[in-house]
Amino acid sequence: MSAPTAPGPAVSAASSTAAASTTATTRRGGLRDWRVRFAVLSVVWGFSFLLIKVGTEAYAPFQVALGRVLFGALALVAVLLVRREPLPRGLRTWGHLSVAALLLNTAPFSLFAYAELSIPSSLAGICNATSPLWGMALSMVALSEDRPTRRRFAGLGLGFLGVLTVLGAWHGFSGVDAKGTSYALLAALCYPIGWIYVRRTLAGTPGSPVALTGGQLMVSTLQLALVSALFTSAPTSFPLWPTLSVIALGALGTGMALQMQYGLVTEVGPTTAQMVTYFIPVIATTAGVLVLGEQLHWNTPVGAAIILAGAALSQTRPTPRKTA
Repeated sequence: MSAPTAPGPAVSAASSTAAASTTATTRRGGLRDWRVRFAVLSVVWGFSFLLIKVGTEAYAPFQVALGRVLFGALALVAVLLVRREPLPRGLRTWGHLSVAALLLNTAPFSLFAYAELSIPSSLAGICNATSPLWGMALSMVALSEDRPTRRRFAGLGLGFLGVLTVLGAWHGFSGVDAKGTSYALLAALCYPIGWIYVRRTLAGTPGSPVALTGGQLMVSTLQLALVSALFTSAPTSFPLWPTLSVIALGALGTGMALQMQYGLVTEVGPTTAQMVTYFIPVIATTAGVLVLGEQLHWNTPVGAAIILAGAALSQTRPTPRKTA
């Protein structure tokens, strides 16, 4: 959020606003509290890919994405009503939120749902972990304050090696669904593009992070409602588990998770809070294997570890030298 990364499946247009109000000092009791919430957030976002997979068993990908943003928006609007906070104001702000909604919600959520029609949820979660790599590469071009360094280039190269390892490049990518994997990687690319747009247009916009993100999800709901009406047929039935999966994906994986992340950013700072990104593929892979019975080959966890190492390396900044 404060670095050119996507912290997870749900990214907020208000990230910069939340980071600006960060206070990293906490009491010992507070530290225990944020660690518990950090773990819960990691599990919720890690399981999001499993929920997408289950949702697509009964609903079209656009409908899964629509349910996700709809129930996420309802969760955040409920928070706003309790707090008596208004939604953002101004046509300019809503215009920027519309673009942010397309880049950070509508497009990536739809792409991940389409990807999981043909690839395992664990692979989708690993592809999501490439967002920090995409973000670092883009920010070095689009953001003047992010200068390229040898360490960052090494991180990008290591991350690319990890992607090749996950895909089994030495076998000529045999056994890998190229279309589904491309959708997942493109979804991961959407997040940093959206983040850069947000940083350039919405940083410092009046309104709380919850209000801005609630508005963003409301716009995404309208976008996906239109797309779903044009390209899909209304579902004829509502099976229990796929329906509950979509509701949980939205209310928990999008609404509650964003609210929880803002608290972490405020308490422990954006750098620590964004570390949740590195736990998501681990949990997504574990959930896919244990719950859905997905097959796991050695190159998948090894490649994921290489990707995460590259992402971490690409985001480290050299410690400034002390001058006398």
